[in-house]
Amino acid sequence: MAMRTHHCAELTAADVGERVELTGWVHRRRDHGGVIFLDLRDHTGIVQVVYDPDEPESFATADRVRNEYVLRATGRVRPRPEGMVNPDLATGAIEVLGATLEILNAADTPPFQLDEYSDAGEDVRLRYRYLDLRRPEMQERLRLRARIASHVRRYL
Repeated sequence: MAMRTHHCAELTAADVGERVELTGWVHRRRDHGGVIFLDLRDHTGIVQVVYDPDEPESFATADRVRNEYVLRATGRVRPRPEGMVNPDLATGAIEVLGATLEILNAADTPPFQLDEYSDAGEDVRLRYRYLDLRRPEMQERLRLRARIASHVRRYL
């Protein structure tokens, strides 16, 4: 049995109504008046997963979740409400209404924020290199290096 049916940034408006299983890191967690929003991140991008009190078991699990926890979430894709569309995200027009949530791995609080530009010193970033490589800026640098090396190998 597969851990997921889609990667996070693969979901589009064409997937509305479809049941999906996603895995990834918690990029950001927000609690707005009894509804919990989790931004789930994998190597492709971010998707928003929403948990409401109608599913008490998964809602209680979502309440315990913090940044950088590794999760497996299942739910149905739905369009975001009017005025809530996020044009900055590839998945900004949709969200996943969470049905179940499984914590695959809990995480300690990271020594620096991974979801925005980090002004942490180089010594801290090198000490926690495995965390620094999760930042989009660092991932793009690794992809660029891989593309350049591949191009050089093909040429030679």
